[in-house]
Amino acid sequence: MSTYSTSDIQLSIASMTVPVYIAEASPPQLRGQLVTVNTLFITGGQFTASLVDGAFSYLQHDGWRYMLGLSVLPAVLQFVGFLFLPESPRWLIQRGLTQKARRVLSQIRGNQNIDEEYDSIKNSIEEEEKDSGGDGPVIWRMLTYPPTRRALLVGCGLQMFQQLSGINTVMYYSATILQMSGVRDDRLAIWLAGLTTLTNFLFTLLGVWLVERVGRRKLTLGSIIGTCLSLSLLAIGFLMSAQHSPPVTFHPLDPAMANSTCSKYQLCEPCMLDPGCGFCYRENGSALLTSSCVPVNKASTEQAAWGRCSNSSLMKDQTYWAYNYCPTSYSWLVLLGLVLYLAAFAPGMGPMPWTINSEIYPLWARSTGNACAAGVNWTFNILVSLTFLHLAQFFTYYGAFFLYSSLALLGFIFIYGCLPETKGRRLEEIEALFENQLCSCGASDSDEGRQVEYIRVKGSNYHLSDNDASDVD
Repeated sequence: MSTYSTSDIQLSIASMTVPVYIAEASPPQLRGQLVTVNTLFITGGQFTASLVDGAFSYLQHDGWRYMLGLSVLPAVLQFVGFLFLPESPRWLIQRGLTQKARRVLSQIRGNQNIDEEYDSIKNSIEEEEKDSGGDGPVIWRMLTYPPTRRALLVGCGLQMFQQLSGINTVMYYSATILQMSGVRDDRLAIWLAGLTTLTNFLFTLLGVWLVERVGRRKLTLGSIIGTCLSLSLLAIGFLMSAQHSPPVTFHPLDPAMANSTCSKYQLCEPCMLDPGCGFCYRENGSALLTSSCVPVNKASTEQAAWGRCSNSSLMKDQTYWAYNYCPTSYSWLVLLGLVLYLAAFAPGMGPMPWTINSEIYPLWARSTGNACAAGVNWTFNILVSLTFLHLAQFFTYYGAFFLYSSLALLGFIFIYGCLPETKGRRLEEIEALFENQLCSCGASDSDEGRQVEYIRVKGSNYHLSDNDASDVD
């Protein structure tokens, strides 16, 4: 039961351009919050979409058509809003439209004096044009110029680990995951999935508040550690369900079972993992009676191929058909793991890859760098989304989530070693954070301060030593 829709296609386009625009138009002290607010509204849209999905789930046949059709409305509203946006001041200066750039900068800064910021942007662009590697495709210039190559590796790495942490598995398959954990009612699973999107929205709001107080680096590190632990909790929830899987107690004598693999399973867990089988059982209070593993109807997974679970009219006396899940008392542990996962992921690993990618590239490489990073994000999004159900089938559900937890731990190591702090710095200063080798990007604040002093005097061709940097006024 995936919630992937055309809204994700719209998001893939907007995700490459909107953070770049916000970062270029924002003052340094608000840049992180404003870029994160973009993600906040995305999660708010996901929560609204989950409520709409829940409402339309009561329509038996055409509900999905309305779900997809309604996604046209926000796309039209967004398009109309874009018509009123001025171009970025940095982009205008780069194109030589200096008077228009001053007018736009003055408009978005209100009553502030813009002369210092305007001169800083203009001087930085002139320096970047000297250092950008000359002519040729932008991506080639980025790969041959060490600071932008390192920035690109960090930006793409953040986006890769965001997806390898399993976020879109949770967002696309949250209702399915809850069903896998034993939630029997389809509509209840959809509404509980809405609870996870609400958690995602509320904790992204927390990220908006924290980003300029804690900083990008600490917020991302804390987020991915919480993500790793909550994925482990999810895996433990499924492991507990597997260890307490109800047994198959009834083996019907039917010729159709002779050619089926379903007859060899003694527990619900392996029966459920076989896509050709389902679990048919009776329930008396908390006890399961006459449970059997039988072939699924190829035309519809909502019923068995034959027997008492093959027709809804025959399913009397509390007889149930469970496909893709086992009845268990540990569903609450999986729901708790999902909520904690999104509570940990949403403030940091959700918005920070987009925020940081909008900051770490020089102007001449910013659009291309963000496009490459977004491409990596959506490539791994597709990879993780398409492989989740197969991973669950071959490695069991708890094995799949332990794998995601291990990948999140690798992401923590990468972020700890390679991600510098960009909080409060002008976009024109951040390039200096990538002057040294990649593994030194996670330098201390004092080291980063010396690097920033280097970039401030770079235009005069005066290279500071570590001892001299403290003497710069």
